[in-house]
Amino acid sequence: MTLSIDLARPEERPVLDNLMQLYIHDFSEQWAGMERGELQDDGLFPAYPLDGYWSEAARIPLLIRVGGKVAGLALINDHSHSGLPADRNVAEFFVVRKHRRGGVGTAAAQTIFSRWPGLWEAAVARRNLPALPFWRNAAASHPGCRGVEEIDVSDEHWNGPILRFRIEPAA
Repeated sequence: MTLSIDLARPEERPVLDNLMQLYIHDFSEQWAGMERGELQDDGLFPAYPLDGYWSEAARIPLLIRVGGKVAGLALINDHSHSGLPADRNVAEFFVVRKHRRGGVGTAAAQTIFSRWPGLWEAAVARRNLPALPFWRNAAASHPGCRGVEEIDVSDEHWNGPILRFRIEPAA
């Protein structure tokens, strides 16, 4: 597997828009019984607000590629769901179904952590608890990971567990 994590260029915005449609489709099952997550009249989900990823330094749009082919995305920012200090946050992370369960997601997450060491948060929506073991493993199995902490939050800003961990720079 040849994995690459590439900074998305502004002209690749349509690629991220398309991937976000797939991501929201997958995630929409978490919104069953809610108003949220409905398709628009054109058959698309509302567009994800990506503009800041090319205008704010703390927002990082990434494309995940396997063998040179687009296989997913990661959106990184410095937002803290816990309210505690954090250098980086996994805002969104998506791997297309073809490349799931084969190590692509873990390798991509760990490559991203290594590229941007520091104090990280990965918040998992309450209804997306199947994602929690993935993030626990991706963090804890990283060789530079120190001090994994899990906080359960249920307030007006977030509802679900938040993993906090530090990634030390490679020696």
